[in-house]
Amino acid sequence: MRIPLGNPLQVLLLACSFALAGYAGVRLLAGDWFGVALWFVGAAVVHDLVLLPLYAAADRALVRTAGRHVLYVRVPAALSLLLLLVWFPLISGQVADRYASATGLSPDGFLARWLLVTAALFGGSAVVFVVRRRRDTKERPPAVH
Repeated sequence: MRIPLGNPLQVLLLACSFALAGYAGVRLLAGDWFGVALWFVGAAVVHDLVLLPLYAAADRALVRTAGRHVLYVRVPAALSLLLLLVWFPLISGQVADRYASATGLSPDGFLARWLLVTAALFGGSAVVFVVRRRRDTKERPPAVH
């Protein structure tokens, strides 16, 4: 039996990515390996046992209320929550002193910027929804009485 390997470039890229991941893992675990391992396990447990049921229930409720138009809420909400997750320490002000000392920039304004980006995402989604609804009603043939 012959094992399919793909073309040589794919094999080389895969080997390089494994080497890079191995190097990053060794460097990451070199300091506090127990703390890093505990963080990964804790993050997986919190995600699988707490967050996944919460956002699955929220999505189910959204589908029940919005029907097939749920995509126009789901995408901007997911992007906004992802930005909140990434920038939460700066948005909440928890690391303002460290940010200012490390970058020399003011940590003010992250909450306002996140709110503006969130408003732009939902506003853009609303515009796309309205444009598509108008296009669909124009393309629909008139009802025969």
